[in-house]
Amino acid sequence: MDHWDSYRAKLRTAEEAVAPIQDGAFIVQSMAAGEPGALVEAIAARARAGSLRDVRMSALIPMGASARSIFAPEVHGAIHWESFFVGGADRALVASGEALVIPAYFHQIPRLITDYMDVDVTLVSVSPMDDHGYMSLGVSVDLMPAAIKKATYVVAQVNAAMPRVHGTGFVHISDLDAVVEHDAPLPELAAPAARPEDEAIGRIIAEMIPDGACIQLGIGGMPNGVARNLMDHRHLGIHTEMFVESMVDLITSGVADGSRKTFHPGRAVYTFAAGTRRMYDFLDNNAAIEAHPVSYVNLPANIAKNEGLVSVNSTMEIDLTGQCCSESIGTAQYSGTGGQMDYARGAFDSPGGKSILAFYSTAKSGTLSRVVPTLTPGAVVTTPRTEVHWLVSEYGAANLKGKSTRERALAIIGLAHPQFRDELTNAARTLRYI
Repeated sequence: MDHWDSYRAKLRTAEEAVAPIQDGAFIVQSMAAGEPGALVEAIAARARAGSLRDVRMSALIPMGASARSIFAPEVHGAIHWESFFVGGADRALVASGEALVIPAYFHQIPRLITDYMDVDVTLVSVSPMDDHGYMSLGVSVDLMPAAIKKATYVVAQVNAAMPRVHGTGFVHISDLDAVVEHDAPLPELAAPAARPEDEAIGRIIAEMIPDGACIQLGIGGMPNGVARNLMDHRHLGIHTEMFVESMVDLITSGVADGSRKTFHPGRAVYTFAAGTRRMYDFLDNNAAIEAHPVSYVNLPANIAKNEGLVSVNSTMEIDLTGQCCSESIGTAQYSGTGGQMDYARGAFDSPGGKSILAFYSTAKSGTLSRVVPTLTPGAVVTTPRTEVHWLVSEYGAANLKGKSTRERALAIIGLAHPQFRDELTNAARTLRYI
């Protein structure tokens, strides 16, 4: 039987493909823009009909199809969501107690799946098959190879809109139990509206990035502000967990040519991607781009193989010793740990590298300081003070490595909004930091 005979033998409708899934199964699906929408909607339809009960489902940053179907109130109780990284679609569900969170460093999730979790079903979204039997995982490589290997039942939604991306993010027809053909536009993630602080923070960070550096940028207004201020740089490289829209501009303009990269030279490396159709088209069959599993891309030792790697991520609350909460507001889970710590450690270990955590000095229209004496009770320490390298706000940059608690407190107060600095200084005295 050749590959196309095997493909045709495994071809099913979405309804037929999810029919073998049994009550109590644990299902892992592709994340974010790689979400296999037709399959998750078919599972929700079974739950609504009462033919599927007590299944657990998991992914990172679920998007449209999950919000419409498996998060719908009528399937609560039949489908139990466990999030590896909370996003806008499942944040309310987690807050209500209807969904759970699985804390994890991003690069360790594949190992958690293979060594510590019982995955019954894996659902992936892939590009059309080639004559050799291979399909690309495209915008969601990340943890999916591990989930495919671990599951006893694997279904692929074949989508012509999924880019075929170079690298190691491929699945073979022999690894699949069922194939569903369903073409649909990939979910798009528009860039957030720019804030005045984004430009100020972007200028400060861009000045910290030399020509020839390798960069990792997170998602949001601040990283976009950094990218806009890098357009006069030369010979940058990209090694990032998430490929974002601004990276297309850096590559097409010639700013990021990867010519000085010491790890995968000449190639931009990522593990998942989310942006617009323009970006997905750019990724398709582009030999300058590679996608690999997150256990490879985010492994701190691999990050450190890129000389001069500068990582830029954001945080939400910083105490006067440098502890950073980037994923919760008190006890309320807002996002997840993700790869922030992966890059904090990997960038610091990179020869000439820098790990940067950026933040707006205030929240709630300037009424609340993001720099606080001590973290809000229940806040999650995403990056501990021992791992924080550079902190940047619109008021400047501070290197915390090698600094005493007194030096840290003074430097961090200098990054706070001026209206809160006296209050923070008094608190630092009370805490005997200064």
